[in-house]
Amino acid sequence: MTTTSITVTGMTCQHCVNAVTEEVGALDGVTGVTVDLATGRVDVESAAPVPADALAAAVDEAGYEIAPS
Repeated sequence: MTTTSITVTGMTCQHCVNAVTEEVGALDGVTGVTVDLATGRVDVESAAPVPADALAAAVDEAGYEIAPS
């Protein structure tokens, strides 16, 4: 099991959390998504590491961006 953490910008409410959770959770191999609205932190649990471009595309599809690290 692998956990990948990213920070997502632009989330302001529970709807935002739900949108990110749904899109990221639909990626192949993802088994769990935890979103902290206050910090923007998103922890993604998966069987194998999720490619950064796939995470970025899922977050973009939800209408948000990954903060630069």
